[in-house]
Amino acid sequence: MAEAPRRRRMKIVATLGPASSGPERIEELFRTGADVFRLNFSHGAQEDHAQAVGHIRRVERRVGRPIAILADLQGPKLRVGRFAAGHVTLQGGRTFRLDLLPQPGDGERVQLPHPEIMAAAQPGLSLLLDDGRIRLEVVRRYDDHLETRVAVGGRLSDRKGVNLPGATLPIPALTEKDRSDLAFALDAGVEYIGLSFVQRPEDVEEARLLVEGRALILAKIEKPQALVHLEEILRLSDAVMVARGDLGVELPAEDVPLIQKRLIRAAHRWGRPVVVATQMMESMTDSPSPTRAEASDVATAVFDGADAVMLSAETASGRYPMETVRMMDRILTRTEEDDELKATRPSMRPKPEKSSADAISVAARQVAETIEAKTIAAFTTSGATALRIARQRPECAILGLTPSQETARRLALVWGVHPLACEPTFTMTETVARATQLAQRAGLARRGEEIVVVAGVPFGQSGGTNSLRVARVGATKRELGKDET
Repeated sequence: MAEAPRRRRMKIVATLGPASSGPERIEELFRTGADVFRLNFSHGAQEDHAQAVGHIRRVERRVGRPIAILADLQGPKLRVGRFAAGHVTLQGGRTFRLDLLPQPGDGERVQLPHPEIMAAAQPGLSLLLDDGRIRLEVVRRYDDHLETRVAVGGRLSDRKGVNLPGATLPIPALTEKDRSDLAFALDAGVEYIGLSFVQRPEDVEEARLLVEGRALILAKIEKPQALVHLEEILRLSDAVMVARGDLGVELPAEDVPLIQKRLIRAAHRWGRPVVVATQMMESMTDSPSPTRAEASDVATAVFDGADAVMLSAETASGRYPMETVRMMDRILTRTEEDDELKATRPSMRPKPEKSSADAISVAARQVAETIEAKTIAAFTTSGATALRIARQRPECAILGLTPSQETARRLALVWGVHPLACEPTFTMTETVARATQLAQRAGLARRGEEIVVVAGVPFGQSGGTNSLRVARVGATKRELGKDET
C-alpha cells in the first residue's frame, strides 16, 4: 500500500551521509518526512553515491511514492593546502604568505593552489578563511604569491575554505571533478543537479549543454556575484537554492535574511521551486532538540514562501537524523496551520502571465476555493501544469498526475504537490474519471467530495494546459461527462 500523503505543503530535503546511508535508514527518513534526498559530491566516492541511489529506488518501490534525488556538485571550492603540523595559529597583525608551492605550510606561509586568485587579488582585498573565522588582507600581489596581513587570527587547519567577498574569479562553475560527477549522476538517473558557486548566467548555460535535458538544474545562490545576474540565472535554471552558508561568509550577516526573501520572491515570479538551506537545525547534529531560534528559522522559511527546506550535516553525519526530520516536519506542519500565514498567501501569488496555461491555473485555484474542493488534480507531461498551480499557493492539495515516472519524481520537490505516476489518458472524461479515482485512493478526497481537474487537450503534449472541469468523487460516467468549462 502506498504511503499516505503528507499533511504539509513544504518539502524536506535530507542529505545522506555516514549517519543515514543504509537502506533501512533511508526508508525511515522518508517515512519520517523526507521528500528529496541529497547526495553531496563534496564527500564520498561515486561508488558510495551509486549505492545510495540503488537504496533510494528500492525504498521508492516499497513506499509507492516518487522520490527525487539531488546530486549536489562540489563546484570550484577554494581551499588552502596542508600544514606540516596539520594546523597553525595565526597571530593578528603578522604577515602571512599564500603561494603556489606544494610544500606543507607553517606559521609563515601555506599553499593556495589557485592562480586565479593571484590574478584577481588587489591590495586591500579581504580573504576569509574557514567560514570567515580568519581574515587576511592583501598587502602586495605577485604573479606566484600574495603577501597578506592577518586582520583576524586564529587556528587554521588543513584544507580550509577560502572566500573572496566582492571578487569575481575567472573560474568555471564546473571543475574536472564536477564533470566526472555530473556524467555519473546523469547515468544514475538523478532528478536534480545542484550547481555550486554560480557566479554568472554562463555557468548555468554551460551545465545545461552538458545535462542535455536529462535532469533539472538547481542553481545554488551562494556568491554575491550571482545576485547581480539573478534574473538571468533564474531564467536559465529549473530550480534555485538559497545557500546561506557561503552567502553568510561573503556578505554581512544582517543582509542574509533580506536576500532570502528577495530570492524567494524572484523565484516565485519565474515559477522556479526554491530551497532554503544551511544551518536550519544545526544544533540537532549533536542534540535531540533544536534551539528556539532554529525553530523560528524553519517557520520563517514557511512564511517567506519557500518550496522546501534542507538538512545537511544534521542528517548526513549527525547523531539524531530521524529526530531532526521528525522535528522539522512538526514545525512545518504546525506553521502551515497558522491563520495569519493563510491570510498572507494571496500576496505570494505573482501576476499571471498572459497565457491560457496561466489563466487556467489561476481559475483552478479560484474555483477550488469557491466550491471548497479537496484537491486540484493536474494532469501533466512535463510537470509545468503542476508547477503553475503550485505557484498559485492554493489552500487545497495538488495531485500531480503524470505518465512519466521521471516527471513524478521531479515534482517531489515542489510545494504542495503530491506526485503520482499513472497510465496516460486520451479523453477528458477518462481523465476526470482517473483523477477522481486516484484522489480517493491517495486519501486526498472522499466519496461525494468535489475536486478540480486541469489538463491539456490534445493529450500527451507539453505546454497545452487549456481545460478545467469540476468532478465529484464516486460520480457515474454519465455525470463525469458534464460540467466542462
